[in-house]
Amino acid sequence: MAKRRQLRGYDLKQIYGFSGLIGVDEAGRGALAGPVVAAAVLVSQEFLESRWAVTKSGRVNDSKQLNAADRGELYAEFEELVAQGQIHANYGAATVAEIETVNILGATKLAMRRALEGIYPPDAFVRKAEPDLFASDAEKAAFRPTVSAQILIDGLPLRSFPYPHQGIVGGDGRSLCIAMASIIAKVTRDRLMDELDKVHPGYGFAQHKGYGTEEHRETILKLGRSAVHRDSFLRKLFAQPRDLEGQMILFD
Repeated sequence: MAKRRQLRGYDLKQIYGFSGLIGVDEAGRGALAGPVVAAAVLVSQEFLESRWAVTKSGRVNDSKQLNAADRGELYAEFEELVAQGQIHANYGAATVAEIETVNILGATKLAMRRALEGIYPPDAFVRKAEPDLFASDAEKAAFRPTVSAQILIDGLPLRSFPYPHQGIVGGDGRSLCIAMASIIAKVTRDRLMDELDKVHPGYGFAQHKGYGTEEHRETILKLGRSAVHRDSFLRKLFAQPRDLEGQMILFD
Protein backbone atom coordinates (compact mmCIF):
# COMPACT_ATOMS: atom_id res chain seq x y z
CA MET A 1 0.00 0.00 0.00
CA ALA A 2 2.87 2.39 0.76
CA LYS A 3 4.29 2.02 -2.74
CA ARG A 4 0.89 2.72 -4.27
CA ARG A 5 0.50 5.96 -2.29
CA GLN A 6 4.05 7.00 -3.12
CA LEU A 7 3.78 6.61 -6.90
CA ARG A 8 0.27 8.04 -7.26
CA GLY A 9 0.90 10.76 -4.72
CA TYR A 10 4.02 11.95 -6.50
CA ASP A 11 2.17 12.25 -9.81
CA LEU A 12 -0.83 13.98 -8.24
CA LYS A 13 1.53 16.64 -6.92
CA GLN A 14 3.41 16.99 -10.21
CA ILE A 15 0.29 17.33 -12.36
CA TYR A 16 -0.97 20.37 -10.47
CA GLY A 17 -1.34 23.27 -12.92
CA PHE A 18 -1.01 21.06 -16.00
CA SER A 19 -3.57 19.36 -18.20
CA GLY A 20 -1.57 16.12 -18.29
CA LEU A 21 1.51 14.34 -17.06
CA ILE A 22 3.84 12.34 -19.30
CA GLY A 23 6.34 9.82 -17.99
CA VAL A 24 9.28 8.82 -20.18
CA ASP A 25 11.85 6.06 -19.68
CA GLU A 26 14.15 3.86 -21.75
CA ALA A 27 15.37 0.27 -21.89
CA GLY A 28 18.54 -1.14 -23.38
CA ARG A 29 20.88 1.77 -22.90
CA GLY A 30 23.65 -0.41 -21.43
CA ALA A 31 23.22 -3.48 -23.63
CA LEU A 32 25.94 -4.77 -25.97
CA ALA A 33 23.46 -5.52 -28.75
CA GLY A 34 20.12 -4.43 -30.11
CA PRO A 35 18.24 -1.13 -30.19
CA VAL A 36 17.55 1.29 -27.37
CA VAL A 37 13.80 1.67 -26.78
CA ALA A 38 11.93 4.46 -25.01
CA ALA A 39 8.29 4.76 -24.02
CA ALA A 40 6.06 7.69 -23.11
CA VAL A 41 2.85 7.44 -21.07
CA LEU A 42 0.38 10.32 -20.83
CA VAL A 43 -1.98 10.37 -17.85
CA SER A 44 -4.58 12.87 -16.67
CA GLN A 45 -5.67 13.77 -13.17
CA GLU A 46 -8.91 11.92 -13.91
CA PHE A 47 -6.90 8.75 -14.52
CA LEU A 48 -4.79 9.25 -11.40
CA GLU A 49 -8.04 9.41 -9.42
CA SER A 50 -9.65 6.52 -11.32
CA ARG A 51 -10.60 3.18 -9.82
CA TRP A 52 -7.73 1.43 -11.64
CA ALA A 53 -5.11 3.86 -10.33
CA VAL A 54 -6.48 3.71 -6.79
CA THR A 55 -6.85 -0.07 -6.58
CA LYS A 56 -4.24 -1.49 -8.96
CA SER A 57 -1.36 0.95 -9.35
CA GLY A 58 0.35 -0.46 -6.26
CA ARG A 59 1.58 -3.31 -8.48
CA VAL A 60 3.42 -0.88 -10.75
CA ASN A 61 7.11 -0.32 -10.09
CA ASP A 62 10.42 0.23 -11.83
CA SER A 63 10.54 -2.51 -14.49
CA LYS A 64 13.87 -3.78 -13.13
CA GLN A 65 12.14 -4.59 -9.84
CA LEU A 66 9.50 -6.78 -11.53
CA ASN A 67 9.83 -10.23 -13.03
CA ALA A 68 8.96 -10.93 -16.66
CA ALA A 69 5.55 -12.42 -15.84
CA ASP A 70 4.47 -9.39 -13.80
CA ARG A 71 5.72 -7.00 -16.48
CA GLY A 72 3.77 -8.91 -19.12
CA GLU A 73 0.56 -8.83 -17.10
CA LEU A 74 0.85 -5.10 -16.48
CA TYR A 75 1.70 -4.45 -20.13
CA ALA A 76 -1.56 -6.19 -21.12
CA GLU A 77 -3.47 -4.04 -18.62
CA PHE A 78 -1.87 -0.90 -20.04
CA GLU A 79 -2.99 -1.95 -23.52
CA GLU A 80 -6.54 -2.21 -22.19
CA LEU A 81 -6.29 1.23 -20.57
CA VAL A 82 -5.12 2.66 -23.91
CA ALA A 83 -8.01 0.96 -25.72
CA GLN A 84 -10.42 2.50 -23.19
CA GLY A 85 -8.90 5.95 -23.68
CA GLN A 86 -7.84 6.21 -20.04
CA ILE A 87 -4.16 6.72 -20.91
CA HIS A 88 -2.10 7.33 -24.04
CA ALA A 89 1.15 5.47 -24.64
CA ASN A 90 3.73 5.14 -27.37
CA TYR A 91 7.23 3.81 -27.84
CA GLY A 92 10.14 4.79 -30.04
CA ALA A 93 13.40 3.04 -30.87
CA ALA A 94 16.84 3.93 -32.13
CA THR A 95 18.74 1.37 -34.16
CA VAL A 96 22.22 0.01 -33.66
CA ALA A 97 23.37 2.07 -36.65
CA GLU A 98 21.98 5.22 -35.02
CA ILE A 99 23.68 4.34 -31.72
CA GLU A 100 27.00 4.05 -33.55
CA THR A 101 26.41 7.33 -35.41
CA VAL A 102 25.20 9.64 -32.61
CA ASN A 103 26.39 7.64 -29.56
CA ILE A 104 24.14 6.04 -26.98
CA LEU A 105 23.06 9.31 -25.35
CA GLY A 106 22.06 10.80 -28.69
CA ALA A 107 20.25 7.61 -29.65
CA THR A 108 18.41 7.53 -26.32
CA LYS A 109 17.19 11.09 -26.87
CA LEU A 110 16.17 10.11 -30.41
CA ALA A 111 14.13 7.17 -29.10
CA MET A 112 12.49 9.36 -26.45
CA ARG A 113 11.65 12.02 -29.01
CA ARG A 114 10.02 9.41 -31.25
CA ALA A 115 8.00 8.07 -28.32
CA LEU A 116 6.78 11.56 -27.45
CA GLU A 117 6.03 12.52 -31.06
CA GLY A 118 3.61 9.59 -31.23
CA ILE A 119 1.46 11.32 -28.63
CA TYR A 120 1.79 15.05 -29.40
CA PRO A 121 4.17 17.37 -31.28
CA PRO A 122 6.71 19.33 -29.20
CA ASP A 123 4.74 22.61 -29.21
CA ALA A 124 1.79 20.95 -27.45
CA PHE A 125 3.75 20.78 -24.21
CA VAL A 126 3.94 24.38 -23.02
CA ARG A 127 3.14 25.47 -19.49
CA LYS A 128 -0.05 27.46 -19.22
CA ALA A 129 0.76 31.15 -19.54
CA GLU A 130 -0.90 34.37 -18.49
CA PRO A 131 -1.51 37.36 -20.78
CA ASP A 132 1.31 39.89 -20.94
CA LEU A 133 1.00 42.51 -18.20
CA PHE A 134 1.10 45.24 -20.85
CA ALA A 135 -1.45 43.60 -23.16
CA SER A 136 -4.46 45.61 -24.23
CA ASP A 137 -7.92 44.79 -22.93
CA ALA A 138 -8.77 43.29 -26.32
CA GLU A 139 -5.65 41.10 -26.24
CA LYS A 140 -6.44 39.96 -22.72
CA ALA A 141 -10.01 39.13 -23.72
CA ALA A 142 -8.78 37.09 -26.69
CA PHE A 143 -6.15 35.24 -24.66
CA ARG A 144 -6.45 31.47 -24.54
CA PRO A 145 -4.00 29.49 -22.40
CA THR A 146 -1.92 26.92 -24.24
CA VAL A 147 -2.75 23.30 -23.55
CA SER A 148 -0.05 22.09 -21.23
CA ALA A 149 1.55 18.87 -20.09
CA GLN A 150 4.35 18.25 -17.66
CA ILE A 151 6.97 15.82 -18.99
CA LEU A 152 8.90 13.74 -16.46
CA ILE A 153 11.96 11.89 -17.76
CA ASP A 154 13.75 9.30 -15.68
CA GLY A 155 17.27 10.49 -14.91
CA LEU A 156 19.00 13.83 -15.27
CA PRO A 157 17.56 16.58 -17.51
CA LEU A 158 18.56 16.22 -21.16
CA ARG A 159 20.42 18.95 -22.98
CA SER A 160 19.40 19.93 -26.51
CA PHE A 161 16.07 18.13 -26.23
CA PRO A 162 13.09 19.59 -28.12
CA TYR A 163 10.59 19.04 -25.29
CA PRO A 164 10.57 21.06 -22.06
CA HIS A 165 10.85 18.51 -19.29
CA GLN A 166 11.85 17.73 -15.75
CA GLY A 167 14.52 15.12 -15.06
CA ILE A 168 13.71 12.85 -12.11
CA VAL A 169 16.63 10.78 -10.80
CA GLY A 170 15.22 7.41 -9.80
CA GLY A 171 11.94 8.46 -11.35
CA ASP A 172 10.91 4.92 -12.30
CA GLY A 173 10.63 4.20 -8.57
CA ARG A 174 8.95 7.50 -7.67
CA SER A 175 6.47 8.33 -10.43
CA LEU A 176 3.60 6.13 -11.58
CA CYS A 177 3.66 7.33 -15.19
CA ILE A 178 7.46 6.94 -15.44
CA ALA A 179 7.21 3.43 -13.98
CA MET A 180 4.50 2.59 -16.53
CA ALA A 181 6.77 3.89 -19.30
CA SER A 182 9.67 1.81 -17.99
CA ILE A 183 7.55 -1.35 -18.17
CA ILE A 184 6.36 -0.62 -21.70
CA ALA A 185 9.91 0.12 -22.87
CA LYS A 186 11.29 -3.03 -21.24
CA VAL A 187 8.58 -5.39 -22.53
CA THR A 188 8.75 -3.89 -26.02
CA ARG A 189 12.52 -4.21 -26.20
CA ASP A 190 12.51 -7.75 -24.78
CA ARG A 191 10.10 -8.80 -27.53
CA LEU A 192 12.29 -7.16 -30.17
CA MET A 193 15.29 -9.09 -28.81
CA ASP A 194 13.29 -12.33 -28.95
CA GLU A 195 12.76 -11.67 -32.66
CA LEU A 196 16.45 -10.88 -33.16
CA ASP A 197 17.29 -14.20 -31.52
CA LYS A 198 15.52 -15.94 -34.41
CA VAL A 199 17.43 -13.89 -37.00
CA HIS A 200 20.79 -14.27 -35.25
CA PRO A 201 20.70 -17.64 -33.48
CA GLY A 202 23.48 -18.79 -31.21
CA TYR A 203 24.02 -15.57 -29.25
CA GLY A 204 21.26 -16.15 -26.69
CA PHE A 205 19.46 -12.85 -27.26
CA ALA A 206 16.18 -14.37 -26.06
CA GLN A 207 17.79 -15.09 -22.69
CA HIS A 208 20.02 -12.12 -21.87
CA LYS A 209 18.32 -9.57 -24.19
CA GLY A 210 21.68 -8.34 -25.45
CA TYR A 211 23.14 -7.38 -22.07
CA GLY A 212 26.75 -8.12 -21.20
CA THR A 213 26.41 -11.34 -19.24
CA GLU A 214 29.49 -13.52 -18.93
CA GLU A 215 27.93 -16.09 -21.26
CA HIS A 216 27.15 -13.40 -23.83
CA ARG A 217 30.66 -11.99 -23.74
CA GLU A 218 32.18 -15.45 -24.17
CA THR A 219 29.86 -16.14 -27.12
CA ILE A 220 30.91 -12.90 -28.81
CA LEU A 221 34.57 -13.85 -28.45
CA LYS A 222 33.79 -17.27 -29.93
CA LEU A 223 31.44 -16.30 -32.78
CA GLY A 224 32.45 -12.70 -33.37
CA ARG A 225 30.13 -9.73 -33.74
CA SER A 226 26.66 -10.06 -35.21
CA ALA A 227 25.02 -7.36 -37.32
CA VAL A 228 23.09 -6.14 -34.27
CA HIS A 229 26.03 -5.82 -31.88
CA ARG A 230 27.18 -2.31 -30.97
CA ASP A 231 30.79 -2.12 -32.08
CA SER A 232 31.56 0.83 -29.82
CA PHE A 233 30.41 -1.21 -26.82
CA LEU A 234 32.69 -4.14 -27.66
CA ARG A 235 36.04 -2.35 -27.81
CA LYS A 236 36.98 -3.09 -24.21
CA LEU A 237 35.91 -6.71 -24.60
CA PHE A 238 38.09 -7.30 -27.65
CA ALA A 239 40.94 -5.33 -26.09
CA GLN A 240 41.01 -7.60 -23.04
CA PRO A 241 44.27 -9.66 -23.07
CA ARG A 242 43.80 -13.40 -23.65
CA ASP A 243 46.05 -16.40 -23.15
CA LEU A 244 47.18 -18.85 -25.86
CA GLU A 245 43.91 -20.78 -25.57
CA GLY A 246 41.86 -17.66 -26.12
CA GLN A 247 40.75 -17.27 -22.50
CA MET A 248 40.61 -13.76 -21.08
CA ILE A 249 43.34 -12.90 -18.62
CA LEU A 250 41.85 -11.26 -15.56
CA PHE A 251 43.94 -8.92 -13.43
CA ASP A 252 43.47 -8.38 -9.70
